[in-house]
Amino acid sequence: MAELKYWLWLTTRKGLGAVGALTVLDHLVTPERAYYGTEEDFASLPLSAFARRSLLDKSLDEPNRVLDDCDRLGMRVMTFQDAAYPQRLRLLADPPAALYIKGRSFLFDEEAAIAIVGMRRCTAQGQARAERFAMDLSRAGALVVSGMAEGIDSRAVTGALKGGGPVVSVLAGGADRVFPRENRRLYEDVAAAGALISEYPPGTAHKGDHFNPRNRILSGLCLGVLAVECEPQGGTMLTVNHALEQGREVYAVPIGLDEGSARGTNALIRDGKAKLVERADDILEDFAGLFPTKLAGTAPLPLEVARARLSPPEDRATKNIPQAAQASGREVVPRGQQKSRFTDDELAILAASAQDALVVDELVERTQIPAKRVLSALTMLQLQGAIEEQPGRRFYALVELE
Repeated sequence: MAELKYWLWLTTRKGLGAVGALTVLDHLVTPERAYYGTEEDFASLPLSAFARRSLLDKSLDEPNRVLDDCDRLGMRVMTFQDAAYPQRLRLLADPPAALYIKGRSFLFDEEAAIAIVGMRRCTAQGQARAERFAMDLSRAGALVVSGMAEGIDSRAVTGALKGGGPVVSVLAGGADRVFPRENRRLYEDVAAAGALISEYPPGTAHKGDHFNPRNRILSGLCLGVLAVECEPQGGTMLTVNHALEQGREVYAVPIGLDEGSARGTNALIRDGKAKLVERADDILEDFAGLFPTKLAGTAPLPLEVARARLSPPEDRATKNIPQAAQASGREVVPRGQQKSRFTDDELAILAASAQDALVVDELVERTQIPAKRVLSALTMLQLQGAIEEQPGRRFYALVELE
């Protein structure tokens, strides 16, 4: 813990940044030696005068605050020296010196991680494509990575969760700061089923000049980047450029020529910078040999099951629902469809919450499923519109098992 305190001191120095922090370590080896360094020690470093002055501020108030916040928020810190630090990031020209993580731990070098990126102001078709690609990639065993912005990012995150796999969101502010505000529930779902990652300490606002540095981490963690919809300039193209510089694979979805959002993705394909993809398998085939266990080749979902997952609950047809179920407002799922639509954990939770709205502890007690698995299943059930959260964090089944 003492050593971590010095890491946080170093990475919170004003004007230093990730490259500056690692420059200091190249000369002084450890953060602790840097902390006890003198003006003479810093004089020869290739840093701005402002950054060198910042290194003379020996106050530990900020790192102590960050440590307290991480403890309170259930976040952990991964530093450049940690064994679990991804080699994919370590090899970048400007790797983050520290990462703040809320949620699960991942060995990224052992993950078939694919980033999905695109415009905020995207078309409805683009959102549907992002969700479907993410769901299929996730279901096949890939780890989907994205941001949390409205539009393509948030729909990719939603699709990955619907695919039943974990998902990682890389943020441009503290992992405790929800941006945009309407994605609060999505933040909670990702933290429960995957991880929120940022190089910025808790409490840091999402700022415009944070997004491009964030993008290098997003692409750096992954084997490839899929651009679903983008303009020739903008955040998506910045991420793509990072990916190209880092030697990552780049993929793009072709779009009709009459759509304004076609210009960026179509240009990537035209210029030979991106591989044209029409389905998730076009991406997975590039990595199946490297990750034969991870990408085991899950059978695609039946079309009607996939549609049920991707469509809003209110769009589901009700013409085959018995009158008794229609009267109660709940969809009846026939026995023959239950296994293809829900996991065993999800079925147990639906059965337990069919009559009463239950809190998580009650669901754990009734189903005898560990709390972590219950929380993950609840996330998936809510995304499918099969369960709703009522006041007091109580959960009630919206479907009836026949």
